[in-house]
Amino acid sequence: MKHSVIEICGHAIVSADDKIADASGLMPAGLRHEADWQHFQHQLDQASLIVLGRIGHAMFPNPKGRCRLILSHQAQGLELRADGFWWNPQLMNWREVAAKLLAEGGRVAVTGGRLVFDEFLAIGFDCFYLARAENVTISDGVPIFSQCRNGISAQDVLRQHGLAQRNYAMLDDKARVSLSIWQAGAKQG
Repeated sequence: MKHSVIEICGHAIVSADDKIADASGLMPAGLRHEADWQHFQHQLDQASLIVLGRIGHAMFPNPKGRCRLILSHQAQGLELRADGFWWNPQLMNWREVAAKLLAEGGRVAVTGGRLVFDEFLAIGFDCFYLARAENVTISDGVPIFSQCRNGISAQDVLRQHGLAQRNYAMLDDKARVSLSIWQAGAKQG
């Protein structure tokens, strides 16, 4: 019996201090960069399923009609609604969701927010595309992972969950926006 392959990839842009949003929960202009956006959109085009939180779903339209899975404690397990699939991880585990939505396998793009990233840290990322606006700090903002609240860097959280940096590139030299690619089972490089 052939097993379908599912690849789970995280995607985020963070500030120099590992924040994905300001104190109000919104992404500040300092984290918006064209080079990162183009790379991000290309990655979403390759995905079979996009996973995001309720707030991100409400804030970012879905003009391409990509298949979305929205995490919400208001969902009753896994529900198909007009705007996508809604999932409550407390009522249905990921393995069951994947069996229903990805029976043939495919790439999953996990785009946040923090609670979504935390959920998939526990499930396991195969790769993580971590863009960083190196000149931006958001001292009172929302960290990418809950562990970052305790002074642990996003890179160390990824390492603790079995990922290693595979690649690093500067997407925008002038704005100092970089991209590091983390991969499960990869050697540091």
